[in-house]
Amino acid sequence: MKSYLFITLLAISFAVQAQSNTANYKYIIVPEKFSFLKQVNQYGLNTLTKALFEEKGFTVYFDNTEIPQEIAADRCKALTVDLQEKNSMFVTNLTLLLKDCKGAVVIKSKEGKSREKEYNTSYNLALRDAFTTFNDFSYSADQPTMLTGNLPVPANTNMETKTAPVYIDQPTATKPEQKEALLYAQAIGNGYQLIDATPKIVMILLKTSVEDCYISNNGNANGIVIKKNGNWFFEYYKNNVLVSEKLSIKF
Repeated sequence: MKSYLFITLLAISFAVQAQSNTANYKYIIVPEKFSFLKQVNQYGLNTLTKALFEEKGFTVYFDNTEIPQEIAADRCKALTVDLQEKNSMFVTNLTLLLKDCKGAVVIKSKEGKSREKEYNTSYNLALRDAFTTFNDFSYSADQPTMLTGNLPVPANTNMETKTAPVYIDQPTATKPEQKEALLYAQAIGNGYQLIDATPKIVMILLKTSVEDCYISNNGNANGIVIKKNGNWFFEYYKNNVLVSEKLSIKF
């Protein structure tokens, strides 16, 4: 049963990865024309995309305008927006993609939908629906990470950790004993983000229907954070082996 729950949670953990992957970017480039359209800023989709990301605190530029030297010298400091269309006879479907400088997709939004018949209205509603993927995202210019709400006052507190046994019938790898910094849980709309003493976001936790169990991502692996015997553990698979890491979290 526990193994089944673990696999189920991993299957829906893409939302956590999305939040973690935007943490190190503050610049976004929007094309003047999306590839599936014939005109520049057709249906106002390009200006709407720019405005939506600006509302989240990102610095946004069109690809046909002069960009800062910081980005011109290193395009890998910015993400580029792409918009994909997959329409049916009665439904407009749009998906937002954020790509890095190598063209790799960093975030793929949900498929936004609209059944409006008028094109301008339908495309705008579908884009706004797709953008709800980013509802809990924000960028603070003062802290180059995603932040929502007020940060706690962190302190440098280290705790000795030991690997606890994992009560699942799976091959299990354990981390060697090491010092782990105390992580502060900051509430977001659908869970928590864990912040170290820098402060820097090191992990995202999304609520589940199971008490003391969160879908989680640390920027490198998707898994779950679960409380067992009064201690928190981050559990994920690496090379088909279940890994369990003990965490020190202050809620």
